[in-house]
Amino acid sequence: MSGPGPGARRGALLIAGDVVTDIVARHRGPLAGGTDTAAVIRTLPGGAGANVACWAAHWGCADVRLLGRVGSDSAAWHERALTAAGVRAQLVVDQQARTGTVICLVDTGDAAERTFLTDSGASLRLDPGDWSDALLDGVAWLHLSGYLLFSASGRALVAVALAAARARGVPVSMDPASAGFLVELGVDRFLALADGVEVLLPSRDEACLLTGLPEPADAAAKLSRHVPLVVAKQGADGALVARSGTVVAQVPAVPVTPRDTTGAGDAFTGAFLAALVAGAEPQAAAAEGCAAGARAVERVGGRPPAGRVLGDQTLRAGADGS
Repeated sequence: MSGPGPGARRGALLIAGDVVTDIVARHRGPLAGGTDTAAVIRTLPGGAGANVACWAAHWGCADVRLLGRVGSDSAAWHERALTAAGVRAQLVVDQQARTGTVICLVDTGDAAERTFLTDSGASLRLDPGDWSDALLDGVAWLHLSGYLLFSASGRALVAVALAAARARGVPVSMDPASAGFLVELGVDRFLALADGVEVLLPSRDEACLLTGLPEPADAAAKLSRHVPLVVAKQGADGALVARSGTVVAQVPAVPVTPRDTTGAGDAFTGAFLAALVAGAEPQAAAAEGCAAGARAVERVGGRPPAGRVLGDQTLRAGADGS
């Protein structure tokens, strides 16, 4: 298949990935070792795959589907949250493992940077037995969360899904997901497992790690020799779009005062995919991603507010962004 091009794809967006429970603790300044640190703590639905799905639906994609695995402890809660966000969820309920949990420590200083403590739980137990080629019926685009590559069963599912998508001519994108887990997996192994992916959406750190290059533009260019289209997320510096070894566009970020950067990358990916499926060129889709990322960092947690974005307006917006 050739690289992604323009033109509405007239079908659903299917995402296979992680669904977890986020415990977000917002504190100011360094953690005080051996004693208490004051924080505002909330329990929220999360997971990179689920967040991407919710942001894609929020950004106007009419048919967003999600395949994920959760524990019976919170399956109903997660399904309700996804349905309310406009996502058609197919959640496999694991009777042995609990839903994955991520503790997000967010420093409420100027950068609102976050640190994750991750118990993947049921999310990385998604396996080929959970896959059916019928999941691709009516699907125009498949997105795979890179978190799937961090377990043997997830890697097996990715291989099956990639083969099924290739057989049907469905393009596939992937977000590497975690620089920390990439170190454990290994760069060469990741690139081999991602063979057949047409769009890669790394963060700045992930792009540099995958190439060994310190400059994000050089890293994005090098990665685009392995993957037809690379869209590197740069946070406050916007995004880079690279093809065939060359950065073809630098997309500026939308200026914003961040509260919580937890869901910024997922928001970017969701809006980017929604725009791409609707027929946008990659540069224009990346601009949508930057707009969504800016909206995400003004909120606490990784999910969008209620309602859908149409142009500059949000319909049925009911959340206050707290």
